[in-house]
Amino acid sequence: MTSLSFLVGVIGNIISVSLFLSPLIVRHRSTEEFESFPYICTLLNSALWTYYGVTKPGSLLVATVNGFGIVVELIYVALFLIFAPPRIRAITGILFGVFDVGFVAATVLGTQLILDGEMRIDVIGFLCAGLNILMYGSPLAAMRTVVTSKSVEYMPLLLSFFVFLNGAIWTLYAVLVKDYFLGVPNGIGFVLGIAQLLLYAIYSREHNNKSSKTSSDELENEWQIREPFVSSSTSTNMDEKNHV
Repeated sequence: MTSLSFLVGVIGNIISVSLFLSPLIVRHRSTEEFESFPYICTLLNSALWTYYGVTKPGSLLVATVNGFGIVVELIYVALFLIFAPPRIRAITGILFGVFDVGFVAATVLGTQLILDGEMRIDVIGFLCAGLNILMYGSPLAAMRTVVTSKSVEYMPLLLSFFVFLNGAIWTLYAVLVKDYFLGVPNGIGFVLGIAQLLLYAIYSREHNNKSSKTSSDELENEWQIREPFVSSSTSTNMDEKNHV
């Protein structure tokens, strides 16, 4: 069982690394329409899960993948601080200081000085799971946009697939190692991943049907426009023959 959970954890690390690397926030040396807050939250989430993985015995795989996440998210935040407009840059700096430095430092100091043993692990676990659940507001917002706009433009298929895969593999890992703090948020992520894929299948099919219907209508309209010219030409030819 230990070797199986380790294997699942390694696979989870690989999938999570792919998920961390999936955002592309800078094009042409600009942050364009992207906001920094999701990356600030992901950095906070990675930092807390790394602390949880280091604190709880046997959770090295949780610490390693989220340690990598810290590095990636720090790069994203740094890109905002370099390329974003001055106002966004200032907001990013403030959010980074409050959440990723202040909150993380307060959590580490508070749990180290006040709590001990299993109580410390439980408090860190509750914080991690709670933040993870709150972060699923982003996929929910994307799903709402898909339903209201009836378009999958703002919910990329690859990202939805990785959310599903990441939730599935870490839920399985949590069941194997009996870690409920890890299992609950990733179980929610797994369910949301399935919902996103179903929405993508439904609305991408509708989009294809509409595109096909539009093409058919355009072709029919074009034929109707051309038809009078054909009739006129035919009529002219018949008149000429009759005249002859």
